[in-house]
Amino acid sequence: MYRIGQVVYSKAGRDKGCPFIIVAVAENYLYLADGEIRKLVKPKRKKLMHVQPTRYRLPDGETDALINGRLLDANIRRFLHCLKTI
Repeated sequence: MYRIGQVVYSKAGRDKGCPFIIVAVAENYLYLADGEIRKLVKPKRKKLMHVQPTRYRLPDGETDALINGRLLDANIRRFLHCLKTI
């Protein structure tokens, strides 16, 4: 199951292999942001079959901020950058 704040990797499209954070979940679609190209104000819409879920998630405080609209693109960029160095 996909959750808001979870990290996923794109499996298809020109952004293949790029990490994203789930911003919203719709019926058959996920809305994704990376804070760099895809900002929180205009997230990328992708079908469920075109993403690879991971076990990584934003910390609980940042997930709450994302849901309430208080999270910044810089926070997402910083978190995804830290994942790339792991």
